[in-house]
Amino acid sequence: MFTPKYPTPDTAPTPDTSLVRPLTGLVHPPACDCHHTPAPAPAPVPAAVSAGRPSVQLTPGALVMAVAGGSAAVLVVGTVLVSMLLAVAITAASVAICAVVLRSLLNNHQR
Repeated sequence: MFTPKYPTPDTAPTPDTSLVRPLTGLVHPPACDCHHTPAPAPAPVPAAVSAGRPSVQLTPGALVMAVAGGSAAVLVVGTVLVSMLLAVAITAASVAICAVVLRSLLNNHQR
């Protein structure tokens, strides 16, 4: 029941034979019978020579937009960080108040 079942040796393919028969005698006709002249090759585009200048040139409008976008990102990240700090401070204050109230209740209970 738990032993593997192997195919009989006469049906298993040998390494030198293939299950796929090669296609022989298959000839494709040409796409068309007309004689075309090959299209001329496009002229090569000369490479741009950089004279030591930066490749990105900012216009005044793009510079203003970059500064405004950076400022907005700093303000958003700062707002998120300040709100997280405020949440931690409020939680710490409420835990401290609960600790003081529990301490006073336990001290009054022992008297």
